[in-house]
Amino acid sequence: MKSRTMARHLREGFRNIIRNGWMTFASISSITISLFILGLFLLLSLNVNYVADQIEKQVEIRVYMDLNITEDQTNQLKQELNALPEVQKVTFVSKEQGLEDLRNRLGEEGKGFLEGFEGDENPLPPAFKVEVKDPRQVAGVADTINKLNEGKEPKPIGSVKYGQGTVENMFKITEIVRNVGLVLVALLAFTSIFLIANTIKLTIVARRREISIMKLVGATNAFIRWPFFIEGALLGIGGSAIPVAVLLYGYNKLVESSKSELSMVFIKLKPFAEVSYVIAGLLLCLGFLIGIWGSIISVRKFLKV
Repeated sequence: MKSRTMARHLREGFRNIIRNGWMTFASISSITISLFILGLFLLLSLNVNYVADQIEKQVEIRVYMDLNITEDQTNQLKQELNALPEVQKVTFVSKEQGLEDLRNRLGEEGKGFLEGFEGDENPLPPAFKVEVKDPRQVAGVADTINKLNEGKEPKPIGSVKYGQGTVENMFKITEIVRNVGLVLVALLAFTSIFLIANTIKLTIVARRREISIMKLVGATNAFIRWPFFIEGALLGIGGSAIPVAVLLYGYNKLVESSKSELSMVFIKLKPFAEVSYVIAGLLLCLGFLIGIWGSIISVRKFLKV
C-alpha cells in the first residue's frame, strides 16, 4: 500500500471519530466500562493467586530427631535429606534455637511458661526444617523421610510433622479459588468483547449508506475497510487507555497504603511492577483487537452491495 493511500486512510479514520461524536463517545464509554470491570477482576485474580502462592511456599516439614541422637547420626541424616530429589533446602534447628523460636511465637505473655527449661532441662528435640520444591508433594516427601528410619537402631527420627490434614485442605481451597477466579475473568472477557463489538457495529450501521455509495462508485473493499479498521483500532486503544490509567493509579496507591496501614499488615499485595505490565499490556492489546474485530465483522455485511 502506498504511503499516500495510508495517510488518506489515517485522516479518514480520525475524521470519522470526530464526525461521529456521540457514537464515538458511546463506543469509548462501552470499552472503558467493560475493560475497567475486566481489569478490576483481573487485579483481584492476580492477587488471590499471589496470596495462594505465598501460603503454599510457607509449607514445610519438621523432622524431629530422637533426644539421644549422636552428632554423626545427625550429619548422616542431613545428607540423606539433602539427597532426596524433591527437597530444596534443609535447615538444622538446635534444641536451643527451637526453644528461642517457641518463646518468640508465644510472645511476652507466654514466656513465663518456659522459665527453667534452659540447658539440660530443655525438653525440645533437635530438628530439621525441610523445604520442598513443590509444596503439593509435601505428604509424599514426609512419607519418604519416615522411611529413613528403616533398618536403623536406634531410630534417628522421632516424628515428622507437616500439618497433615490442614495442608491438604489448604491446597484444595487455593485450587478452588484459582479456578473460580479464572472462570470469572474468562466470562467477563467474553461479555466485554460482545458488548464492545455490538457498540462498534452500531456506529457502522449508522453509516451504511456511506459505505453503499462508496461501493457503487467503484471503491474496492480494502479501500472502504481501512478507515474503519483504523477507527476501530483508535477507539479500542482510546477506550482501554482510560481504565489502564485509572486501575494502575488506584492500585499503586493501594500498594503504598498497605505498607503503612496497620490493618493491612497481614495482607501482602502483588508488587506494582509485576502487575502494571500485565494489566497495561493485556487491556491495551484487548482494546486494540476488539476495535479491529468489531470493525471487520460489522463492515463485511455492508460490502455485499
